[in-house]
Amino acid sequence: MFDATMVVMGGIVGSGIFVTPATVAASAGSAGKMFAAWLLGGVAALLGAFVYSDLSAKRPEAGGQYVYLREAFHPALGFVYGWALLVVIQTGGMAACAITFARYFAQLSGIGLGDGVLAAAAMAILTIVNCLGVAAGSRVQSALMVTKIAVLAALIGGGLFLGHASAAVATESDGSIGTALIPVLFSYGGWQTACFVAGEMRDPRRDLPRALVAGVLGVILLYTGVALACMRVLGLDRLADSAAPAMDVARATLGARGASLIAAGIAISSLGFLSQSILTAPRVYFKMAEDGAFFKSVARVHEKTRVPVIAIVLQGALAAVIALLGTFEIIVRYVVSIDFIFFALTAACIFVFRRRGESSSMPGHPLTTAVFIAICLFVVQATFRHDPVHSSAGLALTLAGLPAYLLWKRRTK
Repeated sequence: MFDATMVVMGGIVGSGIFVTPATVAASAGSAGKMFAAWLLGGVAALLGAFVYSDLSAKRPEAGGQYVYLREAFHPALGFVYGWALLVVIQTGGMAACAITFARYFAQLSGIGLGDGVLAAAAMAILTIVNCLGVAAGSRVQSALMVTKIAVLAALIGGGLFLGHASAAVATESDGSIGTALIPVLFSYGGWQTACFVAGEMRDPRRDLPRALVAGVLGVILLYTGVALACMRVLGLDRLADSAAPAMDVARATLGARGASLIAAGIAISSLGFLSQSILTAPRVYFKMAEDGAFFKSVARVHEKTRVPVIAIVLQGALAAVIALLGTFEIIVRYVVSIDFIFFALTAACIFVFRRRGESSSMPGHPLTTAVFIAICLFVVQATFRHDPVHSSAGLALTLAGLPAYLLWKRRTK
């Protein structure tokens, strides 16, 4: 239960929370709208946790989202999701996160090997750890998540109880909760990845739903605490203009050493997210291969550790290549739109299963499920409107999974 909760929180808390408060403040235009966006984002994440806890209780198998889409709609849709996870969503996010780690680690250590090389090295080490077994991977993930919580708690404590509150007069500007919700929901995303390892939990029907809800509630407390700390110390205007709000808060309340602590925290947070990704997502590719929709070797598990070593190495290698090429900045722009398309489709699985006569534990269904789908679709249209070029590129890469699926099925026959 504890490790599963840490996996849920580790899938959500990356390096974004250290910088997104500034983006949210600038987009909202007022303190009221800013806090409303953080709270609404938390509610949306909690609804998403309820959706995935309902589905995971019904089908506690390795693969999570892939299994739900495959059984509710069609194997082709499940394959396209796994394809998108491998070529767009997961590897792009991992590369970006690894580069973030590399930059802060280089500052702290003075090692000048280059961001791409350090990022690839970090992924190689964590890939090896996770190949040793799910227990070893989850222990590392839990340790990194506990460290992240401690660093965030230090930031929140410093911002709320040390130093002086900002005396600057906030100048409200045009903004909207809707625009501010985009970076907020991006920061809250990732709770679903814990479902990928359901097949390796001792009692997934009992522990996974509890871990999803507990993990999301824990992240809501952390995120709102960080937003309050940043607002108290910097004020709305300085927060909106800050390039690194967490660092600015640390300098103002904890001094130079505090800034170094936050830099270390960002590096550890990035490493923790990377560890969580390596631990969870390869189970999707493993399940695809087990279904005969991917290379058979990807479905092999190690005789002793019982983990899909080839699936783990495949994902790590692709993410490392992206990090070395430095193309992750473009990929991150269209990761959000594709991710939330599949969030909406996954929530729709509940309606399909209910129509087939299966019970549902989703609180407030069908209203709450419909609200979650509406939020996801709002995020998708907002990202396409904001950056149509890269969002369309991400969609094109995703849709390329359809001919790939047809070719694979033909090859299998």
